[in-house]
This record gives sequence, C-alpha cells and structure tokens, in this order.
Amino acid sequence: MSRLALATLDGNWEHDHTVPSRTLYPHQWSWDSAFIAIGLAHVRPDRAWRELRTLFAAQWADGRVPHIVFNPRLRVGAYFPGPEFWDSAAADGAPAGATSGIVQPPVHALAAWLVHRRGPSAASRAALGELYPRLVAQQRYLARRRDVGGGGLACVVHPWESGLDNSPAWDAPMAAVPAEAGVMRAYRRHDTAHADAAHRPTDLDYARYLTMVQSYRAGRYRDDDLADRHPFLVECPLFNAARGAAEHALADIAAVVGADPGPHRERAARITAALVERLFDPVSGTFRPRDVRTGRLVPARTVLGLTPLMLPDLPAPQVAAVLAEACSARFGLAGRMDRPLPSHDRTAADFEPLRYWRGPSWMNINWLVWRGLRAHGRPELAAGLRRSMIDLVARAGCHEYFHPDTGAGLGSPAFGWTAALLLDTLADG
Repeated sequence: MSRLALATLDGNWEHDHTVPSRTLYPHQWSWDSAFIAIGLAHVRPDRAWRELRTLFAAQWADGRVPHIVFNPRLRVGAYFPGPEFWDSAAADGAPAGATSGIVQPPVHALAAWLVHRRGPSAASRAALGELYPRLVAQQRYLARRRDVGGGGLACVVHPWESGLDNSPAWDAPMAAVPAEAGVMRAYRRHDTAHADAAHRPTDLDYARYLTMVQSYRAGRYRDDDLADRHPFLVECPLFNAARGAAEHALADIAAVVGADPGPHRERAARITAALVERLFDPVSGTFRPRDVRTGRLVPARTVLGLTPLMLPDLPAPQVAAVLAEACSARFGLAGRMDRPLPSHDRTAADFEPLRYWRGPSWMNINWLVWRGLRAHGRPELAAGLRRSMIDLVARAGCHEYFHPDTGAGLGSPAFGWTAALLLDTLADG
C-alpha cells in the first residue's frame, strides 16, 4: 500500500505543489496541501517543505491563506468556480497570483511541525524559521478579523471554509441564505461531470454557495462589517479546534526557531476554553457549530463534534463526553472496528452514505480523531480506528471518500490526502 500511496502523490505532483486529484481538483487546495505535506515528509521531505512554501507564497497581506491557489498554466474554465469568478485581484492585499478569497481549517502549523519532527535537520529548522511568521500571521488574521461573535472563536463565512463543505451541520444556517433566481443557469458545474450527481451537493445548495461567495466578493473580501452584510456566519468546532492545535504546534516551533512559546500556549488555552464555553452542548454531550446570526447551536450531530479531541488540553469531562458520542451507534468507534467513522450520524433520518460529507467516511477526519485518541490515552480505540483506515485503502484504493458501511471508494480516485495520510498512519502504528 505504501507503493500505491507514493505513486498517487508522485502522479499528482505539479511542478511546485500537489493537486488533490487529476480529475476534479486541478489546482492547489489549502488544507489538502497541509495533509499532503505530512505524508510527503515520510518519502519526499523536500517536496513537503516546497508544498507548504508554495501555499504560503499566496498568503494575503492580512494573513489569510486562501483555500485555492489557482495554477495560471491551466486554461480558463478548467475548474468552476475559477479565478474569474473569485476575482481576487480586485481585493486589497491579495497576492499577485489568482486565488480564492476564503480560507480553510488552519492545520498548517501542525503540518509544519510534523514534517520537521519526522526528519529534524538544519534545513528543516530553516524551513520552520521561514514559515513561522507566516503561520503566526494566519492565526492573527483568524483571531482579529473573524471573531464576529466576540467570544474568542473564529467564524467561517462559507461552508467551504469548514472543509466539510456539504455537511448537514450547515443546513439550518444555509436555509436563511437566499438562492438567487437563475444563478446556476449562468454557470456549468464541473463536479457533476466527474462524479455522480446523486453523490454531490444539490443545485439548490450550490446556488447558495455561489450566493455566499458573491456576497463576500461584493465587499472585496473585507471582514470588518461581516455582521452587517454577510448571510452565513458560523463558529465551527473543527475550524476552531484546528486553531487551538495550531497554537500548540506554534509553541513547539517557537522553541526551535528561538521565539517565545509562552504566548502560543496562552492563546491555545483561551481557544480551548472558548470552544467548551460556546460550542459544547452538555445535553447531547457533543460539540456543535453555533449560528452567530441566531445565537443557536445547530441541531445536526455530525463528525464535527468529535474533532475537538485533537486538542491536547481538552478538559476531561468533555473528552469523556465526546468519547461516549464517538462510541455510540451514531459513529460506532470501537476497539475492533468493522466500519470507519462516518461524517454524519448513522442513525439520523437524513444520513446519506453516498452523498458528499452527509455520511461517507473521509481519511483526513478519521486521521484527526485518531491523533486525538492517542493524545488522550485511548490506544485501543486508536488502534481500531487505524485498522479501519488502512482497510479502506487496502480494499478500494486512494479514493477521495468511502462508503461508511461497505468501504466502496467514492469521489475522485488517486486522491492526494488519502495517500498522504495513509503513509503517516502506516508509519505510526
């Protein structure tokens, strides 16, 4: 399987970065590159650092790291929504190259630290020193520009920023987003040309996605007045857990590059406390996104609620509650797992095992939870989850996502982060 994973990553290498897949995703994606760098550290460490450098070369002046960096070598229309739709050049502080205007979960500091730890050297210390101020700027942007709710958590302004694009977690806040009449008639979706439409977001949801981009773009991607004009503002458990984990990683990086790790540890503690205060639901015993516009926690019980396990300082009561949720029939975590974690509650009426993020299993989310189980001293559960992740690829190959019951491969084949995280999972049994 290691050979398959390496061949996948080599096949997706594009001169200075790795594309998620050669079919549906022909550009560089932000959190994909972070996960891919973690895997490349085992086999192509020079490429791992180049992956991160290329991504951060497209960082905006305000510190945001765009979720897509467009490859100028590709023809116009090779992907939708492409650079002409985002029109990032019209925004203040955008880089010279074309990018999107939104972000993704900030898992990059964790990736940089893991790449260095895999092969510490003078070169990796120099790479950390180069990336450190950019990683700090990324965190500063999220803390200062995106805390719309005022409680110490960053808002996502689009479901795409969460990484779990089509999760049922976004149904309630998205219902308030107007789907502009005829918006889809002006464009041609590329995702349904490469995957079964029954497995992808509906046209109604996609129209709302475009409406949200148009709203943010109309303000030239400013964040100073989001509460007044933007229709979608949600505090996401995964996104903010990633922020906290990033501060822990930055504390480790700071110690290597000669900076003070103390402020990072303090910020990590504040983020964890805010996550527990604002997003933990003691009634259900899980973390839920908060719709900042209504002030309410969203009702859906999704795998997002398990991801705060990645925080090493998550308090013991919340760890116990999240583990109980993970081991319930909704998600099925066990010491000997015959099925991987689904992305949505298996017992829910709207569970869809084939549709993007509404049921299928994803390697990156399983990997994050696996790391959290190890950090919180549950090796038997971690071993069961690891086994299920390896079995997925052994049976179906490096697919984008998988049927959560049969393990059948879904979405794009030869998918980058599946290959990369398989390498990391195999290396750290």
